[in-house]
Amino acid sequence: MKKSIFWILAVVAIIVIWGISAYNKIVKSEEAVEAQWGQVENVYQRRADLIPNLVNTVKGYAAHEQETFTAVIEARSKATSVTIDPTNITESNLTQFEAAQSELSNALSKLMVVVERYPELKANENFLQLQAQLEGTENRIAVERKRFNETAQEFNTLIRVFPKNILASMFGFEKKAYFKAAEGADTAPTVEF
Repeated sequence: MKKSIFWILAVVAIIVIWGISAYNKIVKSEEAVEAQWGQVENVYQRRADLIPNLVNTVKGYAAHEQETFTAVIEARSKATSVTIDPTNITESNLTQFEAAQSELSNALSKLMVVVERYPELKANENFLQLQAQLEGTENRIAVERKRFNETAQEFNTLIRVFPKNILASMFGFEKKAYFKAAEGADTAPTVEF
């Protein structure tokens, strides 16, 4: 009788230890997703911080392009106002965030078209530095989005595999959304000369 109680307690202890270990691994993975999301927001903020300097530099050369400047400023404001709680990254709020960021990217593209009309601006040292920083930031955004997707995938896999899926559902861990390509990104742009 004492031996059977010992074995039952040993099995229960092993299950409890495994459960604690698995739970801690899920928590660490979720924290990694949230930390990576913070890095994504960091590079988007860097872009938002560069935009006023870029706009002001271009304004000095193309003061009559007020509509474009206003569109960029408004898109920047909208993009920085859309935030996501990293503990609740859903498909819906990630889509809303991406839409605001896409609007800002489109406004920046229009600003660059304005720049093309002013050769003296393209040669301005301040503008060239800002443009290089913005290009670097866009690359950082792509890298951080990729890292976020990888971290989210690891977390999503962790909470979906058996038997950790049982623990994940017991403690309310939910799948994290992924960044996806923008509509039409699968079609190559047409370049005409």
